[in-house]
Amino acid sequence: MVKHYTIPVFIPELACPFQCVFCDQRKISGSLKAPDLDEVHQIIQKHLKTLPEDKAHIEIGFFGGNFTGISEEDQSAYLNVAQHYIDQERVHSIRLSTRPDYISEEVLKLLKAYTVKTIELGAQSLDEGVLIKSGRGHTAQDVIESSKRIIDGGFNLGLQMMLGLPGDTFEKSLETAKQIVQLKPRDVRIYPTLVIQGTELAELYKEGEYEPLSLETAVFWTKEIYRIFQAAKLNIIRVGLHPSEELTDSKSLIAGPYHQSFRELVLTELWKDRFMEKLEFDKNKSLIIYVAPQELNHAIGYSRANLKLLEEKYEAVKIKTDQKLINFSFYADCY
Repeated sequence: MVKHYTIPVFIPELACPFQCVFCDQRKISGSLKAPDLDEVHQIIQKHLKTLPEDKAHIEIGFFGGNFTGISEEDQSAYLNVAQHYIDQERVHSIRLSTRPDYISEEVLKLLKAYTVKTIELGAQSLDEGVLIKSGRGHTAQDVIESSKRIIDGGFNLGLQMMLGLPGDTFEKSLETAKQIVQLKPRDVRIYPTLVIQGTELAELYKEGEYEPLSLETAVFWTKEIYRIFQAAKLNIIRVGLHPSEELTDSKSLIAGPYHQSFRELVLTELWKDRFMEKLEFDKNKSLIIYVAPQELNHAIGYSRANLKLLEEKYEAVKIKTDQKLINFSFYADCY
């Protein structure tokens, strides 16, 4: 089986003309300035030393801001560095993230000149009111049109959504997830909104005009959206922000549903729901559950939460693996 690896290069666009209420890319990415070309080489080489050469698909990802919002000269310079490793056959492709309103035929023509395979858009929400309150500076229609351009241009599409933005509700987030499915991305990311020092959202929070989701609520919302994406067979490549030293600094992260193991919390709840729906509990019997190998830890649960719950409902419980199973499928022997 081929494993996929992404070498992340964070390039915050410090001159972004829009100021989203939640945004301080430098703190979120842990990158205080855009790296120069030598630093990009160093980042790539450092990661390549740790990655396998066989049975691996390695891509370089330009994240942290609005890649197509920087000058064409700078775009080409960064892409040339990445292309150098592709030409050496040490890396296979390039991925980048950008804003929905910074995609045009001219932009795609430039990217097509390099081995860019995936373009991710920060959709965040497809509710117009939420976009306006969040200061996004683009519309839902921009997301729709740019998504079509990317797919028609022969690129893989990735879409990112955020939960709990100003004006957001559970119903609005569910609707955004359903609309994202209709846009046919290959990859999706789900991020709960966090309150970061130095942002407009931080001021709204301090003034009592914005209340972030609780961790419990964020896990519930994400769980239901995860179901929608999984049913559509989308590749869910990230759930929750990646930990960084800047983000976990208590002076930077003011409030919000941040947890270093956020995805594990979500998957634990999904497995708990599966068990509660399918199992018939009997305190006088013992139970052996078989799950896919990659799902073993999630089925057991974060801090063994699911196993502890089942042990309260059976005389004894074991959770084992079966190579033939995939995703959330399981079977159980009760005796």
